Amino acid sequence: MTTEFSKFDRAAMQRALELAALGVATAHPNPRVGCVIAKRERIVGEGWHQRTGGPHAEVLALQAAGNAAAGATAYVTFEPCSHHGRTPPCANALIEARVARVVYAVGDPNPRVNGQGAEALRQAGISVQSGLMEAEATELNAGFIKRMQRGRPWLRVKSAMSLDGRTALANGASQWITGEEARNDVQRWRARSSAIVTGVGTVLADNPRLNVRTPENASQPLRVVMDSLLRTPPNSRLFDIAGDVLISTTADFAAPETIARAAALEKRGARIECMSRTPRTDLNAMLARLAELEVNEALVEAGPTLSGEFVRQSLADELLVYVAPKLMGPQARPLFDLPVLENLTDAQQFEIVDAQTLGGDLRLRLRPRVRP
Repeated sequence: MTTEFSKFDRAAMQRALELAALGVATAHPNPRVGCVIAKRERIVGEGWHQRTGGPHAEVLALQAAGNAAAGATAYVTFEPCSHHGRTPPCANALIEARVARVVYAVGDPNPRVNGQGAEALRQAGISVQSGLMEAEATELNAGFIKRMQRGRPWLRVKSAMSLDGRTALANGASQWITGEEARNDVQRWRARSSAIVTGVGTVLADNPRLNVRTPENASQPLRVVMDSLLRTPPNSRLFDIAGDVLISTTADFAAPETIARAAALEKRGARIECMSRTPRTDLNAMLARLAELEVNEALVEAGPTLSGEFVRQSLADELLVYVAPKLMGPQARPLFDLPVLENLTDAQQFEIVDAQTLGGDLRLRLRPRVRP
């Protein structure tokens, strides 16, 4: 049976989603959640999950509402939790506040919740409805949901290219293809990511920091280097700033030179892990490991070889492509290294989900098109 929601219900949930989005760069590894408490179609309390370990959205909204929460409706973008994690259960807080009704957008796929929060509310005599603006809430928490359901993070591959699909000149020069506004936009995508993934080739060629340089971001994402032979220099700029660096390798740790290189990197603060039992890097194993580390969204910033491998293996959930209105010629480096195709029907297809002009450049967000 289809649940009917009023115009005010939709407006209140829209406001809750706006609040949830405020935690886009700070809530992880938890979901981004917003809550609105309303009584007689008047908002009496608001809250959003600001940071892991801090109060959840429902608790903050209830605190703001005070005694007015009794008999009110709580609009929550995610199913209220029912377990003791870093904080007490939100379902209990709603019950103790004596709200009359709870409307939530999407169920929590966490096995420790997954319907139990809603059931606890119903058992307490609270009217519970779900599904209001579910698509919007799912989009906001695509990474958390995928980690819980599939055991891997949402993977976003970022690239900047010219009109003819080139990312660097033949000599490797690539700074800067795009303008300042596009580069500032990249900082926002880094900030919302739990991890940034690159290859050792990019580290050797560009010596990047891969850090977030937005003033509102208090923490740095995990920086992951795919380095099968452990060639990352200990003096890399990756180690010049705060934050964790994880090096994924397949190097032979029985070799003395490998032991020495590993010791030098660990001295700089790197964490080194062997994520494959074969000499070839196992990207699936790497993604599974990132999920174990509670990474919800991972941003790949790498060269055409590693980026192309994520695309070739159909591991990229989304492409983030910045297009500069310039031509670099046929000798410049391509966007992705992909196998040669014999038939155009074999080409991987994507659909544009968003297009935005940033200064003089164009940003495209694309997702794999599901074949019929």
